[in-house]
Amino acid sequence: MRVSLSALALALLLAGCGEPDPAANPPGGTPEASAPAGESEAAEQTETQKLNAWFDEKYEEQVMMSPIQLTFLGRKDRYGEIDDMSYEAQKEQVDWQLASVAEMESTFDYDKLTPEAKNSWDIWKYQAELAEEGLQYFYNGYTFDQMNGPQSFLATFLIQFHRVDNLDDMEAYISRIRESGRAGEQLLTIAKEAASRGVATPDFALEGVIDQSRKIITGAPFTDGEPSDIWADIEMEISNLLEAGEIDEAQAETLRTDARAALVDVFQPGYQAIIDWAESELPNAPANPTGVGTTQPNGAAYYDYRLKVSTTTDLTADEIHQIGLDEVERLHAQMEAVKEEYGFDGTLQEFFVFLRETKDNRDLYYENTDAGAEQYIADATAAIDNIEGQLPDYFGILPKADLVVKRVEPFREQDGAAQHYYPGTPDGSRPGTYYAHLSDMTSMPKRELEVIAYHEGLPGHHMQISIAQELKDIPQFRTQAGFTAYSEGWGLYSEKLASEMPGTFEDPLSEFGRLGSEIWRAIRLVVDTGLHSKGWTEEEAWEYFTENAAVTDQQARSEIQRYIVMPGQATAYKIGMIKIQELRARAEAQLGDAFDIRGFHDVVLGGGTVPLDVLETRVDQWITSQSANCSRPLERRLKLTR
Repeated sequence: MRVSLSALALALLLAGCGEPDPAANPPGGTPEASAPAGESEAAEQTETQKLNAWFDEKYEEQVMMSPIQLTFLGRKDRYGEIDDMSYEAQKEQVDWQLASVAEMESTFDYDKLTPEAKNSWDIWKYQAELAEEGLQYFYNGYTFDQMNGPQSFLATFLIQFHRVDNLDDMEAYISRIRESGRAGEQLLTIAKEAASRGVATPDFALEGVIDQSRKIITGAPFTDGEPSDIWADIEMEISNLLEAGEIDEAQAETLRTDARAALVDVFQPGYQAIIDWAESELPNAPANPTGVGTTQPNGAAYYDYRLKVSTTTDLTADEIHQIGLDEVERLHAQMEAVKEEYGFDGTLQEFFVFLRETKDNRDLYYENTDAGAEQYIADATAAIDNIEGQLPDYFGILPKADLVVKRVEPFREQDGAAQHYYPGTPDGSRPGTYYAHLSDMTSMPKRELEVIAYHEGLPGHHMQISIAQELKDIPQFRTQAGFTAYSEGWGLYSEKLASEMPGTFEDPLSEFGRLGSEIWRAIRLVVDTGLHSKGWTEEEAWEYFTENAAVTDQQARSEIQRYIVMPGQATAYKIGMIKIQELRARAEAQLGDAFDIRGFHDVVLGGGTVPLDVLETRVDQWITSQSANCSRPLERRLKLTR
């Protein structure tokens, strides 16, 4: 059959009208015109360029306020310092943010900006307003807890993130050890003031703080025995400098002497003070605690604020609670189908018990040994490697940074605790790291390995955060912004996205693990709001969790204790995922066969971390541009496709 060239060209154009329009999507996924077609567009570009230059200047001022953030960025400015942790310092930073907003509004014309620049303006102002609102709740949070307490963060920061390349870097390391004394005193002052205001840290959180702190200052040079983790790291860094010829033996000995003195004279007493405070608080600490809404003087308002920060929406606790209940019911129906495919003859709750308690079955659980932990790392790495090969079929923008899978350091490893991701540096000098808690392999069922690897690694957090850090066409502050609903929503969306890729979730148990992970996040909506808004106790929350998911008892306990000390944070995952799925469904419905999955993902990831309403604006702009691409005159489209 003969087909005319014109007919063939037209067919190809119609089939490909969903491909990104180069005039509508410049690199970075920004859905705006890159070449002005008239004076208004030229004015937009000029005002936008000025604003973006101003944003970069202001971001540099802001980041210079935090030596810790500078180090996370791979920079060595203020390398021997640790942040000022006081209320006064926080207030000063918020005042600076508000002043910057006032300067922005008086200097630039919002109406003359490109759509993407308007997004930047909105985000900058939104961050300042959230920070201002949050000042009134400065003393509501738990200063020291088992999840994110500074007692474990400081040692991790020095060992994992303070890079030592020369003598100055090692001296800065020692300086930071000395700085830890001042920072610790400031944090203890905050904790004591919070306690005086009626903020009682739960008993399990204090016990975790005590345990972690003791582990950090156990071993040489603090006590007899093997070197402590931090001393072993210092010895390694000094040896590496010697081997590289950066220092001589005399300098090495001076560094060891100075480091030992800083650890024994400042670091150890600082940690002992934290232990003493936590032990003094234990008699007053609530056991079987409930959430902040009913236990703190302004707890209900504080929880509303935490929900606003975590979800970047105005959803109420009751609304979030109901969304969770509905999602649990929907996912139970899907789990029933997978249970039947697996061939289990019993109820869904009985299947939960079977999966939870059959820990000696090597098809279900790894061996509870170091060898089992090593196999977990190897299997997680293999799952991520498989995904990496599939990425070009689903994304146009790909991350440059490497990813490694590691076991959590012994001093902060917790049985059943959630896995997590630490970003690499924007310049790629430090890879992104997926950390796994492997001290108890009976808390790490095999069915969950894939879904966790996809969430924390690829196409999840490593993909999203690395791309954000590597973006060049947006202001730098947006490459480092943090909105939990977006980032964790993407992580949870990635679990479902991975199921669309070849070679994933190939057996029923792995698919059950994926559903288990999603229902886990749905349960969070119910439990977090139950604890902090409805007065549920830890035990009531634990009962709901174990009745509705196959998680182990230790996993459920660890999760609930996490929710108690981090009000609202756990609600971000499902709320963010639902929004991304809604936006994808909208784009698919409006674009039909012209929908391009790579283009959609590039728009979602190509603007950095954003509030959910800004994400919706970006996707709607992309849908409009893609629709316009399909409806352009044939002559114009022929020119673009030659």
